[in-house]
Amino acid sequence: MGAVLSRIEAARASGRKLLAVLIDPDFGQDEERLERTVQNACMARADLLFVGGSLLTSAAFDRCVELVKRWSRGTTGDVPVVLFPGSPAQLSGHADAVLFLSLISGRNPELLIGHHVTAAPTVKALGLEAIPTGYLLVDGGKPTTVSYVSQTLPLPHDKPGIAACTALAGELLGLRTIYMDTGSGALRTVSPAMIAAVRQAVDLPLIVGGGIRDAATARALCEAGADVLVVGTAFEQDPELIFAMGEAMHG
Repeated sequence: MGAVLSRIEAARASGRKLLAVLIDPDFGQDEERLERTVQNACMARADLLFVGGSLLTSAAFDRCVELVKRWSRGTTGDVPVVLFPGSPAQLSGHADAVLFLSLISGRNPELLIGHHVTAAPTVKALGLEAIPTGYLLVDGGKPTTVSYVSQTLPLPHDKPGIAACTALAGELLGLRTIYMDTGSGALRTVSPAMIAAVRQAVDLPLIVGGGIRDAATARALCEAGADVLVVGTAFEQDPELIFAMGEAMHG
């Protein structure tokens, strides 16, 4: 087991919730903004920095990850940088780990195994810690970039049983984490009821993202069973939000 997955599992075992900030790799086109984002996340005690997205318009992905890693180094140790790749092109040896995502909520073969075959040699050559992750896209109230790019239908928001069975299948297939996401800019997040159902069904760390815009929601999702919360768009719009999130989750 790699260092990042060990950290996630150790936090779960101790009951400590983790906060991840998702950084859009296109931020690399504005290095001043990128540096400010990383510094704010570190000051707010973010536990992980995710880099990636469904749609990449900049060609400077590797440079972005390099800068995030450089600026994530602090006096109390580095904040792990984890790739959240939307495609095999979003890989970089400057990261600590990569979420090796399989979109198990959909039926697009490229996102179930196709892209993994393409990416696997690069992941191994770069020496990246690969974290096998079952990705569940959940209806967040409106179409999102990830649903369009992935060409898959999200799980119904009010069907926690479907999510639980899907996550259980992922666990039985040997996946090590479950990532439930409503997508960037979603109107709502994954419901506490769905998180609770998946928590009861599997004994894996649960990562939850999409539509998390306030500390009260963050607390509710953690109480339902989420182990890692991912904040992206809301943090971009209101940098102060991450401090409230960190306080709500870490005390």
